[in-house]
Amino acid sequence: MHVHVAGNVCIDTTFRLDRFPVAGETLNATSCLDGLGGKGANQALAAARTGAAVKLWAAIGDDADGARIRSMLQDEIDTRFLKRLDLQSDRSTIVVDAAGENFIVSSVACASAFDPLAMTELLTSLQKGNLLVMQGNLRLSVTNACLKAARRNGGRTILNPSPLAGGKVPDLGAADFVVVNRGEAELITGAADAGLAAQALLKRGAGAAVVTLGDRGCLFLGRPSDRPLMVDAPRVAAIDTSGAGDVFCGVLAGCIARNIAISAALKVAVAASALSVTRPGTLQSCPTAPEIAALIQDIEMEIK
Repeated sequence: MHVHVAGNVCIDTTFRLDRFPVAGETLNATSCLDGLGGKGANQALAAARTGAAVKLWAAIGDDADGARIRSMLQDEIDTRFLKRLDLQSDRSTIVVDAAGENFIVSSVACASAFDPLAMTELLTSLQKGNLLVMQGNLRLSVTNACLKAARRNGGRTILNPSPLAGGKVPDLGAADFVVVNRGEAELITGAADAGLAAQALLKRGAGAAVVTLGDRGCLFLGRPSDRPLMVDAPRVAAIDTSGAGDVFCGVLAGCIARNIAISAALKVAVAASALSVTRPGTLQSCPTAPEIAALIQDIEMEIK
């Protein structure tokens, strides 16, 4: 089964500070790191490192950053499906404090202009049984159209609707799995309790709901009549939480594509996400393929 990730890719610049600045204040960073990022690329790389076959459909600019992005991805992901546009490549600035919390500011010209169905061969590549993974970086109408096209072609879909641009939510009825963090779940449903939020996501059409809970792991609900499944996270010393949600979503997608049982897939995704927060950077923090293979083996043996 192929995993198709339709989303964005950008250059990330991460600044580490002892604390976040207040309005009007200038602070000197303790370190600065340039690297590859974007929720689409992050999730595609994480999925590929599970051993799944992955295609990334994203737009890059016709500039030096676009060439750099292609070069940085090509060792792990087939870059033939990157669409070059006559725009500036997307960029993100990530600020991380001493506790590992972060905020992010992005320029998104390529993501805003990108339409995979109109500009690429995504539709013909989406075959029966394939998995389409999407985030909230593309236009709402584009996201909805891609999800529905995948379902019409007999594929399954995972929606991680982050960022929630203007509070607008894609069509949850076109998603077999909706993956959100606790804050997003509350914003979408109005429910602060993760279990109630998951129930509300199913009522809005989601096939299954996953609410990530940071250092508490995640909650999964497959049917309204089911009891929620809680997956605990291992205790770690977090230094940078940026990109952890993308590691979770990508690893979950890769495990599902490999037909790993959902209970095991969730445990692998939580463990991989926990490992990522012990490292700096976004995409750079993603566990390696051997590390994820070891997690899969250990968790499958534990479940047996």
